[in-house]
Amino acid sequence: MDTNGTNLIPLRSDFTEKSDSICILGTGDFGRALGFKFLQSGFSVVFGSRNPGKTSLLPKGVEVLSHEEAAGKCALVIIAIQRDHYGFLSELTEVLDGKILVDISNNLKVDQYPESNAEYLAHVVPGAKVVKAFNTVSAWALQSGTLDASRQVFVCSDDNLAKHTVMDLVRAIGLTPQDKGSLLAAKEIENYPLQLFPMWRLPVYICAGLTVFLFLYCVIYDVVYSAAVTGTDVSFRIAISIPNKVFPIVSLMLLGLVYLPGVFAAFIQLHRGTKYSRFPNWLDRWMLCRKQLGLVALAYAFLHAIYTLVIPIRYYARHRAATNVITQVQKNETNPFLIVSAWRSDSYIALGILGFFFYVVLGITSLPSVSNAVNWREFRFVQSKLGYLTLLLCTGHAFLFGWNKFLYIANFRWCMPPAYTLALVIPCIVLILKFILILPCIDKRITKIRQGWERSSVAIEDKKFKNGHAAI
Repeated sequence: MDTNGTNLIPLRSDFTEKSDSICILGTGDFGRALGFKFLQSGFSVVFGSRNPGKTSLLPKGVEVLSHEEAAGKCALVIIAIQRDHYGFLSELTEVLDGKILVDISNNLKVDQYPESNAEYLAHVVPGAKVVKAFNTVSAWALQSGTLDASRQVFVCSDDNLAKHTVMDLVRAIGLTPQDKGSLLAAKEIENYPLQLFPMWRLPVYICAGLTVFLFLYCVIYDVVYSAAVTGTDVSFRIAISIPNKVFPIVSLMLLGLVYLPGVFAAFIQLHRGTKYSRFPNWLDRWMLCRKQLGLVALAYAFLHAIYTLVIPIRYYARHRAATNVITQVQKNETNPFLIVSAWRSDSYIALGILGFFFYVVLGITSLPSVSNAVNWREFRFVQSKLGYLTLLLCTGHAFLFGWNKFLYIANFRWCMPPAYTLALVIPCIVLILKFILILPCIDKRITKIRQGWERSSVAIEDKKFKNGHAAI
């Protein structure tokens, strides 16, 4: 009990007394949503407002007082207002002295201020125990109950006991707290909700660059060349035919880029003779975004499958088939059945189906709900062994599609090879390098390095042995 005779929440690491009141200063969207969640969890809530009489939007069952009265009744005070309005808190320094202040604010842009909002709040109210929390949870998720995608709450504070009190409160309302340390981490926590797909930027840039390049390449190869050389207008191919070339080519390239950094890393470790050495920054960044590269590649593979399914209903395809039949009737001849062509066609389709199937398996195991249900060895088997099998199947699918077209000069237009040959470059490099790495003599050395063996340590031991032998 404080000097005013009000009950305060005792500072403890086990937050279980739901009869204790929680003060929320601010009646905005997030403050109301958080208060509603506390009420659902069995806590009593006191709102502090500059206009206590206007309470129509607040949930039923809460008490509404002035800022000073509300803060005086509770030991845990949640600041649900923006940083620009912290000024009035300096008038409540005596009331807030020794209490837990939970800052839940966010900014409009990354690094908007020199210091974090929580650190600024600690300067405004120096006697309070400031904790940063709840800023990564949305008001909509709190009100609707759909917290599966935003259940994690980052918590940091310079006061360890206050931090654990807030973490217990987070658990009490069904969320998952994560201890981020001292208040120095508040700036990182505040920047977190403002990041827009940080791990997706590089994969999206790579995908967009390859898509634009290959689309222009195919337009020049098919449309522009036909119009300039033969005077034929085939611009209709821009809608279906060209995208259905671009999507599988980009997908196969991206799949190759998923496994290429791992191959590079293995050769770097072989060259250095140790695993205790940092990779170059570009390789680190590349390896960190492999999951996103793979998911983008899978999305393009889906688009390729969908575009392929609509081929029989296209006007161009139906007209071409009908014209071919009429031509054979007029000439009273039929095209002979070729066993080689049948094998090539069926093999091409079979490899495509199998490759797409394993593609989907890789994508499913990348989902957190699935990857958390398998152990490390199972996850590695799927992502590595089945991943390389998928790359091999899809590369074979692309190779059988083009067959021997790249051998004929007539297929090179303005010195440009057929587009499918571009798709084979990266996957073939990856598969050749991987074949080298799985050779027994090289694989054995890589395994030793990854188990902690170092070339330098062996050289040092040999030198010590020789010096000791010479001394004897």
